[in-house]
Amino acid sequence: MSFAPTDEQRMISEGLRAFVATELQPHEAMVDKLDHVPDELFDEIRAKAIAGGWYALNMPEEHGGGGLDASHRIYAEFEFGRTSRALSVICNRPAPILKACQGDQIETYLKPVIRGERWECFALTEPGAGSDARAITTRAVKDGDDYIINGTKQFITMAMKADFIIVFAVTGVDDTPKGPQKRITCFLVDKATPGIEVVPLDVVSNRGMKSCIVSFTDVRVPGRNMLGADGGGFAIAKAWIFSGRTMLAANCVGLAERAMGIAAEYAGTRKAFGKTIGQFQGTAFKFADMAMEIHAARLMIIDSAAKMDAGTITQREASQVNLFGSEMVGRVTDNALQVMGGMGVTKDMPLERFWRDARIERIWEGTSEIHRDIISKDVLREFSA
Repeated sequence: MSFAPTDEQRMISEGLRAFVATELQPHEAMVDKLDHVPDELFDEIRAKAIAGGWYALNMPEEHGGGGLDASHRIYAEFEFGRTSRALSVICNRPAPILKACQGDQIETYLKPVIRGERWECFALTEPGAGSDARAITTRAVKDGDDYIINGTKQFITMAMKADFIIVFAVTGVDDTPKGPQKRITCFLVDKATPGIEVVPLDVVSNRGMKSCIVSFTDVRVPGRNMLGADGGGFAIAKAWIFSGRTMLAANCVGLAERAMGIAAEYAGTRKAFGKTIGQFQGTAFKFADMAMEIHAARLMIIDSAAKMDAGTITQREASQVNLFGSEMVGRVTDNALQVMGGMGVTKDMPLERFWRDARIERIWEGTSEIHRDIISKDVLREFSA
């Protein structure tokens, strides 16, 4: 396979880089300070993204989406990574799990999301169930043709803005060869349904995007709002998980490239002891390491996306690209900040924000520890007698 971008991929990169630089980056400092995207700005960016063809890029063309496969979408995510997630998320790339919508769900949820008329959020994580997703305790109990949902979800991104919530809940317990196993099912729940409470969390990374606690108290959901089959929640979430891990790594490349560029410009002009600091080997070698790691991550992402499109990507490969990309951006932003010295931690420069934002990448699509566990077990299994 060729690792060079095609003409179409290059057009996506160039077009989105201009859009991000013009329409998103100028608002970063303000959004970070407010910890909020004003409604007028949110609506303005969404309208421009739709008009420019940068909205719902990952959704099926037959329903009005951009129809990008993974190998093309990564070039969009490289560019979206070059700005604040609080702003790039407005150019919604809806949760891939919504592709599982059937019947009336397509008209009620999928198509309005693609058109920018409705907004979704993904609710799996709980206070006692993060990396161990099967430990969720939120329950959905059948009551006639409906289900009654009770439980609490945590770190739910964009729940304040969402019109409906993609909720995972336990609908029973199955006996399996490995012992009793929770039957986890997915539901589409309108946020206006009585019994739902959303409370924002105050977090240090990605200010303005808002992670929330979402509580469900006797929330009645029609049975027709079940997404997929009873007990099939994780099966349809698999595509979302693999896609999320690859696209997260692509965002990390974009952020890392921007951080390196800002630091390199500074190193070429800041003088100490009679010469620019970029002429000192101790500084210059940092850029060698940054460039090498960014390039390696980019190649891993291109390979991962190609395997996603071919349907051959494994859990191990998805974990590898996520782990490397998320740790790479942490090292690059830290090195870039170090190059800038005291200026790096001032609000006058964006490096301290990049540094803060990069920290969450090692947590939210699976912690580094979980990814290492997945990878190491697969390696040991491969070479076991």
